[in-house]
Amino acid sequence: MFRLTDFNFYGKTVFLRADLNSPVRDGRIISDARFQAVLPTVRHLLDDGARLVIGTHQGKPYGSDYTTTEEHARILSELLGQEVEYIEDVFGRYAREKIRKLKPGEAMMLENLRFAAEEVKYRPVEECERTFFVRKLAPLIDYVVNDAFAAAHRSQPSLVGFARLKPMIMGFLMENEVEALTKAYGTGEKPRVYVLGGAKVDDSLRVAENVLRRGKADVILTGGLVGHVFTLAKGFHLGDANLEFMARKGLLELVDRAERILDGFYPMIRTPVDFAVDLDGERLEVDLLSDEKRLFDEHPILDIGSRTVEKYREVLMKAKIIVANGPMGVFERDEFALGTVGVFRAIGESEAFSVVGGGHSIASIYQYNITGISHVSTGGGAMLSFFAGEKLPVLEALRTSYETFSETGAEDRRG
Repeated sequence: MFRLTDFNFYGKTVFLRADLNSPVRDGRIISDARFQAVLPTVRHLLDDGARLVIGTHQGKPYGSDYTTTEEHARILSELLGQEVEYIEDVFGRYAREKIRKLKPGEAMMLENLRFAAEEVKYRPVEECERTFFVRKLAPLIDYVVNDAFAAAHRSQPSLVGFARLKPMIMGFLMENEVEALTKAYGTGEKPRVYVLGGAKVDDSLRVAENVLRRGKADVILTGGLVGHVFTLAKGFHLGDANLEFMARKGLLELVDRAERILDGFYPMIRTPVDFAVDLDGERLEVDLLSDEKRLFDEHPILDIGSRTVEKYREVLMKAKIIVANGPMGVFERDEFALGTVGVFRAIGESEAFSVVGGGHSIASIYQYNITGISHVSTGGGAMLSFFAGEKLPVLEALRTSYETFSETGAEDRRG
């Protein structure tokens, strides 16, 4: 795949597809983590004299975080120390005129790409190539740089549509993500421990199936709703309150699938031995085998317990490779952050090469100042898809573009 350092961008118009999709509260962006992550790529392109067109999405139609990219342009401008002009258009005449007027070293940000209906659907590269978005912008663009790893599991026009039309290049963030995840997935070092938590149970089951079947994992530690499903699959009862919640989320339908995974790999999958519930506003830990488990009938499980954290810690401290996605509980409440913080701190203290991803995981890492993790991935769904052994459309598009253009355009390559 093409890398940034392969090219000279001076005077070239570059479309940078970033993923600056960020948490929003009361209409304002509350985290600049994804802006910080893409800064090295933006600075490199501008320092190299590119005429930079930045595109990102924000939220989904009708969602509370679905908004314009005006604030994104402001935040990026402040971090760069130079203006990134907000363009209130995606690919219309106004946007195209602004692109034509860009000078070397200048940057602009297009409106939220999902304001264009074509960007909301997933389509094959061939169909994305024929969209108005691609057809209108392609004549104005010399290169496409893709640094949107968090969206790499999606096939949408801005992400894959230019692959056969223009050289498509990995940004520094994309390159670092691919390198770290490939190292974790492909290594033969043992023990290899996967920590699967959070609420993306279906995705996590696909990861478990793949890494166990292919011999990529030696132990899987579970928590969050993933842990609930595997605990039920082992034959334990989690109480009426928790079963009702899981039924509403459609998670009980996944228990049979978890049982099939256990049938083949039972000793390798660890589940919590105790849980924490909210009893009158206080944290109460309940052993799974104790009589107090009757509390599960009326009180929701919000975290793994202290004994589980210690057992998981023992496994993690011996690991050579650790891959983790998703929190162990409702870490947003301090009294139920013990599991998530305890497990992630153990990962950071371990000598293992570690990769941790997922929006909630990243939030907890920053919130509790957890250090020592080798690579914090910006992608949740993309990271899970990668470890599930699935092809990521954006990576496939980058390979296609390399195959298409590797023999052409040599005059713009660096010597």
